[in-house]
Order: sequence, then structure tokens, then C-alpha cells
Amino acid sequence: MPNLLVKPNGTQGRVTHVTPESAGWTYVGFDMHRVKSGDRISALTGDREVCLVWISGKSETVVEEKPMGVLGERMSPFEGAPHALYVPAGSEWQVKALTDLELAVCSAPSGGDHKTKLIPPGTHPQFIRGKGANVRHVTNIMPEDDNSAHSLLVVEVITPSGNTSSYPSHKHDQDDLPNESLLEETYYHRLNPPQGFAFQRVYTDDRSLDEAMAVEDGDVTLVPKGYHPCATIHGYDLYYLNVMAGPKRVWKFHNAPEHEWLLKA
Repeated sequence: MPNLLVKPNGTQGRVTHVTPESAGWTYVGFDMHRVKSGDRISALTGDREVCLVWISGKSETVVEEKPMGVLGERMSPFEGAPHALYVPAGSEWQVKALTDLELAVCSAPSGGDHKTKLIPPGTHPQFIRGKGANVRHVTNIMPEDDNSAHSLLVVEVITPSGNTSSYPSHKHDQDDLPNESLLEETYYHRLNPPQGFAFQRVYTDDRSLDEAMAVEDGDVTLVPKGYHPCATIHGYDLYYLNVMAGPKRVWKFHNAPEHEWLLKA
């Protein structure tokens, strides 16, 4: 199985490149671009659908020669909700950075007749999940009920310092609806301040997969199967961008039985 911890490759350009082939799975792709003000990026979506997420910075954006305006407003992923843009298969997108820019490119197999769609801040309001030291702040970007994509599910989460997240441990690795859906998943992690670190564990019931990782600013973790809780240390808030996709665009998870009591405590 490929290494589940993907470190950024350099500080400029396409610093992260996860494909179904490199991850050893079928659906999810994830790229992270860091570019200077004035630089340009462009790409063809091919047979995949794409969700662009402005992690930080602003750009002029064009899809299929149609101007989409200036997108992006926050200068840090910890400063409010993102701008995002859905780009269907068979399209070309281009951005010109107006400031230093961090742009996430989330992708998955396409199908159906979906259209280019702007997803401005506030499209889906932020909400709180969990209690006590398990509180985190969730902002859906492309949830399953928006009917705007064939495969992609995209969400941001901010976990305050010292808290756990994606917890109690849950998994979504069985195509067994309505009980559980099969979804591959990536986590793009950021820390505030950036010198901090967090932890993530990916494990299965039989422990045939059981990997614990120290996660630093800019790292990506892969979740091919199994449970995948994480925790950040005191003094450092954790942001992550989740990308999920599978044979059906449904997020239906199974809680680890030994930890499910926490939901009732």
C-alpha cells in the first residue's frame, strides 16, 4: 500500500500531486498549487470533474473562455469561509493570481450533465460538531444534498487547539447502503501557527492497516479504508480540507463500536 502521509514537494508550483494511480485507489485526486502574484495556472479536466478551492489568496478565473470574476478573499484558511468553483469534465480552467495564491484542485470521475458552478462563501453555513474537547467547526463546500456533482464531496473543518476531530472513530469503506458507503478520502492539513503539528491514525478493525502519523503544515493524508481520527496539540489550531468520492455520492459512515458510547455520554 502507498505511504499514507504525503509531504509537499517544495514551496512553489504544484507542491502536492495525488492521483488514483499514486494513491493505489480508484476515485479521488488532489493537487495543491502555491503560486506568486501574477503567475498563471491552467488545466484540462479531461474525464474528471473538479472542485477548485481557494485556500488563500485571490485570482482572476476563467472557465472555457468565460470570465468567472475575481475569486478568493481570505489570506489564510483560518480566516473565514472559502471561495470554490465546480468545473465539469471536458473543460479548461485558468487562473491568474492577483496575490500569492494557494489553490486546491479536488477531482473525481465524472458522469451526468453537470454545469460550472460558483460556490461563494456562505453557500453552506458553518456549524459546530461535537462537544467539549471534541468540538470542531465544519463548512460544507460540496455536500451530498447539493446535486451539483457526480462523485465529489468536499468539506473544510477547523479543530481548535488540543481537540480531537473525525472522532469518535468512524469509517466509510463498504459499499453497503443504506448502512455504509464506500468513499476514499484525502485530508489536506494546515496548522495555525504553522510550526505546530497534529496526529492522525488510520486503522481497520482487524489492524491489517494501522498507521499513526505526525502531521505537519501542508501535509496530505490518505484514507483508503478504515477509521481515521485526528487530534491537534495545545496551542495549535488544525484546519483540514476533505475530499471524498466513491461509487455513490453518499456519506454514510459506521462508528467504531468500542467508541460509540461517546456519542451518548
